[in-house]
Amino acid sequence: MTTTSYPLRPFLPADAMALRELFAASIEELCQEDYDEDQRAAWASAAADADAFMKRLASALTLVVHDEGEHLGFANLKDNQTIDMLYVHPFYAGEGVGTALCAALETLAAARGTEAISVDASDTAQIFFEKRGYVPMRRNSIPIDDQWLSNTTMTKQLKPVSAKATP
Repeated sequence: MTTTSYPLRPFLPADAMALRELFAASIEELCQEDYDEDQRAAWASAAADADAFMKRLASALTLVVHDEGEHLGFANLKDNQTIDMLYVHPFYAGEGVGTALCAALETLAAARGTEAISVDASDTAQIFFEKRGYVPMRRNSIPIDDQWLSNTTMTKQLKPVSAKATP
């Protein structure tokens, strides 16, 4: 059963190690059909430097789903208009964790006046974002170490959050 009622909270520095592990596990387990072993290893290496990874999480609006002592997923919004990262632990894929995170980021961005939100979606995540109304804009080839990874820049128009009517 999927739900979007997961407990969301802001990123805390104490989350960094668990989120590094979740990031790597998500890439390794969920992206096997779309990226080969060398590509996944290169991609996961983005979290090899713990301090740099923590700074990346702290430099954006990062939300975490942490429930019953476990980190289920995390996502962050950079410059109030770009989903920089959205990762779900493989055990919770398809259970609504990514949906809850994405919906929260979209709502926050709209409330802050953002008219459109974008994401560089992995080949694995592209269908997820299409189902949420994101439209493919361009394909990208990203060099990481000695590997090339493809993704797709996608955008979604956001509905402005209307001001509450005053009586």
